[in-house]
Amino acid sequence: MKLDRLVSILVMLLRKERVQAKELAQMFEVSVRTILRDVEAINLAGIPVVTYQGANGGIGIAEGYRLDKSVLTEDEMAEIITTLRGVARTFPDSRHEVLMEKFKNTLSASQLENVNSKANRLVIDPSPWGEDGSTKAKAALIHKAIEDSKEVSFTYTDTNGEKTARIVEPYSLLLKAQKWYLYGWCQLRQDFRLFKLSRMSELAISDTNFVKREVPGEGFPWESQWQKPENMVSLQLIFEKEMESVVVDCFGSHIEKSEDGRILVNVFMPENNWLYGLILSFGDQVEVISPPHMRTIIKEISQKIYIKYL
Repeated sequence: MKLDRLVSILVMLLRKERVQAKELAQMFEVSVRTILRDVEAINLAGIPVVTYQGANGGIGIAEGYRLDKSVLTEDEMAEIITTLRGVARTFPDSRHEVLMEKFKNTLSASQLENVNSKANRLVIDPSPWGEDGSTKAKAALIHKAIEDSKEVSFTYTDTNGEKTARIVEPYSLLLKAQKWYLYGWCQLRQDFRLFKLSRMSELAISDTNFVKREVPGEGFPWESQWQKPENMVSLQLIFEKEMESVVVDCFGSHIEKSEDGRILVNVFMPENNWLYGLILSFGDQVEVISPPHMRTIIKEISQKIYIKYL
């Protein structure tokens, strides 16, 4: 990514007085012209990077200008390395590991020892237990399509088990609750949609480029889509008291204790097959209090399960 490359070039210039544009081009596998454009971008950011001519020439920070190498404290550097480690474990892109090593190379041996010690205090690993690598491969393919502004095609299985062929303009990869999602413009629905990578099959990058559309909302538009009123249901559940630790893990602060010690949960959630499956996963340790139609649905599903095992 361009931002990674710009940061890496700046780190190199902090370590060396001058560096050849050709050397940088070979290191990042881009053209010399691209490196010169990157230098101009760094200049526009307020750091005077210039090109020196002659036998000992190259690219360097302008003489007389001082860029404080300690602009990042050891604690801040440790936080960056911790974050990069977490990303590197979930996303199959070696550039994150390379960037992490380049940050480390700006430190002395004693500083590196301190930073590593601080970085090991917090370990971020959002990858699920027993990951088989297939989702990572899909994420890498979609990431490539996003970088190249190429459409992707796949067969998608929704929460109701229905399969449809989709052609999507990919905009963002989202890792949420240990699951990867694609956010993009769906040609079938003529709207922005969120797709779970685990439900995709026959995923492929198209040869068709797309022009980016204006994304609705700001920041994280998928949050507002997930919480559309027409998708949500006010759900009240009651759990046996032995389930307290599990309930806290699943519902957080949306809990309260009843007089008999059982646990009440009041939440707004999207109603679909996923929600029915979540409730059923607690077995006989939970009861749906409201809404009434949800009690009926869970009862009917439970009866079908009972008949299947007769």
